[in-house]
Parts: sequence; C-alpha cells; structure tokens
Amino acid sequence: MRDPYDPAEVRKPMSPLHRLTPSPLKRSARPRRLGLTGALCTALAAGAVLAPGTVGAATGQRDGGPGPGEPGAVDGPEAVASVMRDVARRAGRPADRPGVNILLVGLDRRSGMTKAEKDRLHVNGEECNCTDTMMLLHLSEDRKRVSIVSIPRDSYVPFAAHREQGGKTTVRHRGKINSAYEHGGPALAVRTVEQATGVRVDHYAETDFKGFVGTVDRAGGNRVCTGKPLRDTGSGLDLAAGTHVLDGARSLRYVRARHVSPPGDLGRVRRQQRFVAHLLETLTSERVAGSPATLYGAAAALRATVRTDDTLTVGRLAGFGRELRGLRPERMEFATLPLSEFDHRVPEWGSTLKWDAPRAEVLFRNLREDRPVTGDPRTEPAPGKHPVSLPPGEVTVRVQGHGEGVRRVEQGLRDNGFDVAPRGGDGAEGTAAAPPLRTEITYAPRTEPHALALATALPGATTRAVKGHPATPLVRLSAVDGARGTRVVDVVEDRSSVEGAPVTGDAFACD
Repeated sequence: MRDPYDPAEVRKPMSPLHRLTPSPLKRSARPRRLGLTGALCTALAAGAVLAPGTVGAATGQRDGGPGPGEPGAVDGPEAVASVMRDVARRAGRPADRPGVNILLVGLDRRSGMTKAEKDRLHVNGEECNCTDTMMLLHLSEDRKRVSIVSIPRDSYVPFAAHREQGGKTTVRHRGKINSAYEHGGPALAVRTVEQATGVRVDHYAETDFKGFVGTVDRAGGNRVCTGKPLRDTGSGLDLAAGTHVLDGARSLRYVRARHVSPPGDLGRVRRQQRFVAHLLETLTSERVAGSPATLYGAAAALRATVRTDDTLTVGRLAGFGRELRGLRPERMEFATLPLSEFDHRVPEWGSTLKWDAPRAEVLFRNLREDRPVTGDPRTEPAPGKHPVSLPPGEVTVRVQGHGEGVRRVEQGLRDNGFDVAPRGGDGAEGTAAAPPLRTEITYAPRTEPHALALATALPGATTRAVKGHPATPLVRLSAVDGARGTRVVDVVEDRSSVEGAPVTGDAFACD
C-alpha cells in the first residue's frame, strides 16, 4: 500500500512549505504552516532566556580547541548528530519502555547573531552555552497522548560520570542540570537526564533564539491569551489583556519573561507550556496535519534551524505528525517537576532547586510505564495541604472583624505560619467600613503574591487590589457566620504545584 508520507510520494509543488529554507525571496502573504515537528522545536526553544551561566568548581572550560557549537567541539554539529549513538555505548542505561521520549533543549546561545538581531530580540546579555530549557516529551505508544515534563534549569542533580574538557580522569559531581551541557555537550546532558529520571531518551533536539523565532514565523504566528497586561522590560514584553496572535519575535519575549505574574523561572516555564499547548492544538489539527506534503516539507525545513540526533530523520518527524493528527487538548499533558526546596544553597553553585524525590519518582514512573502524568494524587501535595507560592512566614497580614470569628481566623493563620499583625493602627483601607457579606482581602498591587497566598488559606475569599493600600494586606472578615472565606485551611509552600501542577491542555484554553 502506498505510504503518502514516504519521501518518494511527496511532490514538492503540492506544499507551500517547499520554499521554507532560508532565501531572499519575499515571504508569501499566506501564513506558512508547520506540523507537529514545528511544535516540538518551538517547545525546545521556548525558554532560552537571558541569564549568565553558573558553573561549579569542576567547570568544563574550553582549552583552546573549537569554541561552543563549532565543528569538532563537544557540543558541535557532529556531537549533536551522534549523540544517541554515543549514549548507546554507555552501560547502565534505563530500560527501553513503550512510547517515544524526546529530550528537547533550548540553548542560551547568541553565537552568529548580529548586534541588530540581539537588539531586536532583546537578547544582549552574556551567553552561558547551557541548556536554559529542558523538556521531556513523551509520545504514548498508541499516539493518543502527548506528555511534556519541564525540568527547571537550576535543578541540583548528580551529573553522569564524565571527563571535563581537557581532563584525563573520569569525575563525578553534582551541579545545576543546565550546566551538564557545558561540561560535556549533548551526550552528557542526555546521560544526566536519564540517570536522574530513569527515563530512557530515544531522541535529542536542540535550538536557540533564532531557531525559535523562525519556527513561530513559519507557523504563521501563535495565539496567546492573558487576563491582565503583561510587561517585562528585561524581555521586551508589552502585551495588553486579551487574546493575541504573536509573531516569532514577540513570542520570544512572551516565553522569556521572568518579571511578570507569576514571576521567576517556574512562572516562565508555565507560560512556555501554555504557549506550546496552543501551538500543538493548531498544528495537530486535521487541516494542518492532514497533508502529507505539508508535514514532510515542514520536517525538512526545520533541519535548517534545529539540530537533532541523526536517528530523528525527516521521515520520522513527519511520521510523528501523521500519527498525532487530530490530537485534542485534553490528550496533551503538561507538568513541571515537583520540588521540595526552592532556595537550596550550595557552595560554588549558589541557589539551586531540590526535587521532591517521592513525587518526582511517581511522575517519571508514569512516563516510563506509558501512563498519564495527570490525575495521580501521589504527585500532589500531602492530603489536606494547599500549595502557596511563597513561605507563609514572609506574609504579614491584619484581620478586621468582630467577635470570636476574628480570633479563630487569626489563630488559624498563625498556625499556618503567617505573621498576623495586631488589629488596627496602620490606617489600612476599609477599617471603618461595614463588614462585607463575603470575606475580602485588600492589598497593594505590589503585594499580590501575598494576597494570593492568603486567599488560598481562606477559600472563597475575594481579593481586591487597592492603589495606595498599606504594605500589609487586610482581611476584612465576613460578619455572616460560616460565610465563604471564614474558614482557614492548611497551606504549604510548594511553588511547583502552584505554577506547574500536572494539567491537560484544555486548562490553558482562551475564553
């Protein structure tokens, strides 16, 4: 039977993508569409952010040989092409299990970019030649589910045994997972991920800023939505509330932003997942993924901007797109690795992240056994604990109300670790107002994370930002006994659950 995805059966004139390789020709007014392959490469490029590299005492400094990414270097084209063959020669790899696992890597690399390009993309900082984004993408054996697990770049893990650049002896040490690439190129990155997760990696792909921008532009842009304005001077993001279709440059600003709510790397990772979910929904649709010529043309074009191992061929990429055609958002899964410590200090490495070992093992076991990563209570916080994004002890709060209910709420907040200030005395907004029918938390806009933590501890309470509000949030307790927001529940600091709990793609749907 004829296979329409066989290269011999694809006729270039059938596809609008046969001209996708770089050329001086004017771009067609009609958006060019990429298949699943475009989504994969957008995912791996989604977070190569502006940040200086951090390396440990055993840093893999270059010894006068080829520079980063150059032919002959440990991370050069030959090393990328042969990465899975190099890894296969090592003993002790995880067992081969059902499904396909692809390690997607976004590099913090600016080599070959002009100053004008750096200015346009807001990427003028120092590069670290490290893997600033790591995602494990699992395609289920029946191709009815895609699971993407983000591995935070500052994860503190044991590196696989290796020789440092210029070294003659094998060394073993721990470090931030993003620096495994710096110490031993893609092969060490793959082996370190396999060792840390127990998941066997089948394929490897990497790209950088320019690859990301080109992929999104060739896909005709991507849809994102936000309920509030997003502005970040560091990445150049300036996005009004609502739904937008972003080109490659604006998309890069969106996925790089670290100073918008929720802030930091975990918030940025969640925005990357949201971005990829919307792209996957479009690119696996019947009208896009249903064309053999489009899929094959997209796969061939991506090889110009994305480096993969030599077993991840054009035909294999196109085949993945064919097999996942029509994938629904509820069959896409996104998760960030569960964490137990969010500021684990290590000499030489600084602030790192420690995995929550029991929950992380459950997550990776589900991947290994080709099961969904969503819906498993073992990856969630302990029963009865509600996650908040910061230590309750960092939150000072004042409670306003009358009677025994106020004392009960104050004590409940203290038991959770919140710093409860004496009632009255700081001119807090609303102290003279009549008690609300529903408990309300008022706060200064800059203390929104504190207000959200309090709202978690007081289910059903409403929140309201007030310009000019004192720094201490105010809980205005409902006068109605038993009203929503008058009961205190137990909370626990767990940013990875607040900003990265396992969800399906429909959780990211735009209104």
